Amino acid sequence: MHLAIEHTTRYRFAEPVAYALQRLRLMPKETRGQKIIDWAVDYEGVVEELSYEDHNCNHVTLVSVAPDTTDVMIRCRGTLLTEDYVGVHGAHSGHMPLWSFVTQTPSTAPGARMRALVSAIREDRDTLDRLHDLSALILQQVAYEAGHTEVRTTAEEALETGRGVCQDHAHIFIGGARLMGIPARYVSGYLMLEDRIDQEATHAWAEAHVAGLGWVGFDVSNGISPDARYVRVATGRDYREAAPITGISYGGVDEELHVHLAVERQCQSQ
Repeated sequence: MHLAIEHTTRYRFAEPVAYALQRLRLMPKETRGQKIIDWAVDYEGVVEELSYEDHNCNHVTLVSVAPDTTDVMIRCRGTLLTEDYVGVHGAHSGHMPLWSFVTQTPSTAPGARMRALVSAIREDRDTLDRLHDLSALILQQVAYEAGHTEVRTTAEEALETGRGVCQDHAHIFIGGARLMGIPARYVSGYLMLEDRIDQEATHAWAEAHVAGLGWVGFDVSNGISPDARYVRVATGRDYREAAPITGISYGGVDEELHVHLAVERQCQSQ
């Protein structure tokens, strides 16, 4: 499947920024089932300082915001060729050892509710079935509904709230898989929706490492494993390590954020 993507993020600061650095993870990975045909990033109000590959093999660009800036625009666009591998990404690779993905982070750390959730999953089923059971159970207990959580909400807090978004579903799944001793990680990226092109945010899901298969994806919010409609951009132990944009700023801390995202299937002429 050929997918065309345009993703624009705009910041408007209430007061001019004195100093700011932003870390961008906006270039899709060249991985199994995913090939970049073309990809470009444009900026307004920032200067590219350097690019590097981080410990999760994400392509990272560090940009600085010029002093006295009030408006910043970051736009990426491109096309990719994707294939459906029923969610199976494959063998582990990269700089991080597999055992590091069993260690909980503050975002995924379990409490009483998450432990109760995992205890309801039958232990006599194989690993893959247990992970599918976990995904289904999370969606039963945490309805997809925006406006009840934010980026700092932990998995345990979202489970208590009973409502959340894809970030919350991914964190709960990751924390639950790790409770079962299964390596798990967070994935940020894009999803082509069938009913519309324009979207308000990027997407997120989780991957768990299953013996004999490698990394397998689980989109809890949609109750499926990723297919050719999904584009993987960054991975990490939680949202913090895979977020599209993170950074620090001094001055102008009050900001308006506007995101425009368009993902559509591109028809190819014969």
